[in-house]
Amino acid sequence: MAEVTVKRAGEMVRGLFELLAPATDGLAAKDALARLAKTVPPTPFEAADYPKRPGVRRYERLVRFHTISAVKAGWMTKVDGTWALTDAGRAALKKEADPEAFYREAVKLYRAWHEAQVKSGTVVEGAGGEADIIEAAGLSVEEAREQAWEEVRAYLLGMPPYDFQRLVGALLRGMGYHVAWEAPGGADDGIDIVAYTDPLGAKGPRIKVQVKRLGSKVDVGDLRSFMAVLGDDEVGIYVAASGFTRDAERDARREQKRKLTLLDLGGLYRLWVEHQRNIPEESRQLLPLTPVHYLDRS
Repeated sequence: MAEVTVKRAGEMVRGLFELLAPATDGLAAKDALARLAKTVPPTPFEAADYPKRPGVRRYERLVRFHTISAVKAGWMTKVDGTWALTDAGRAALKKEADPEAFYREAVKLYRAWHEAQVKSGTVVEGAGGEADIIEAAGLSVEEAREQAWEEVRAYLLGMPPYDFQRLVGALLRGMGYHVAWEAPGGADDGIDIVAYTDPLGAKGPRIKVQVKRLGSKVDVGDLRSFMAVLGDDEVGIYVAASGFTRDAERDARREQKRKLTLLDLGGLYRLWVEHQRNIPEESRQLLPLTPVHYLDRS
């Protein structure tokens, strides 16, 4: 890391923040890195590959490394391969224009976080640093997760709509719900799945699920059309592969009369990972996942 000064690290991270600031939903990591390389071009050292790993350019790894402090400082998030700024990150970007001072503040907050982890026993002092991780790992945990998510996302988006609906039904069963009815393939009356919390549907509320695999983000109009078919005591779950507009998410949060849950592709995937052991093997093949374990010391 000797070739990268604190000022240079700040230029990278602050440059990245300037790209992420207007992106309210964040940017895919690979897109953010590609755009950053144009606004903050790599130096000859950064543009070169690691000597022992031909084809692995230093620049992208260095940016990833130097964003660790920003993540631990609570300035940015990395979820399912998407990088986004928090409100604290936007405030820091606005407050400190000098790249070096900006980065030093992130490092200061990171060290405070690390010390708190040591005191709590969550991590052991001296048990490997980020520099060791970035130089030694052929593929970082972060990159592996991003690559895995991109493959899963592409698989789900390419799945036939009816199979996607079956996957949602299988997930509900794996979570302990009793699916009473599933719409046949080709039907489109707004409700795709009806489920209950008990086998007879006698105890809990009726659960109505709408599944949308194709199309654009679900907007307020789509959401209100779904809510119109929900009874006062019914629970609604809207699963949309393309996600939801901010206005739709806001309306769902503000809904007082009915219980309403929105699930985008990332939320669906996380629930599948959490409950897949309870999903029958035949249904599990709709989204066959194999866990791979990494030593994550970050």
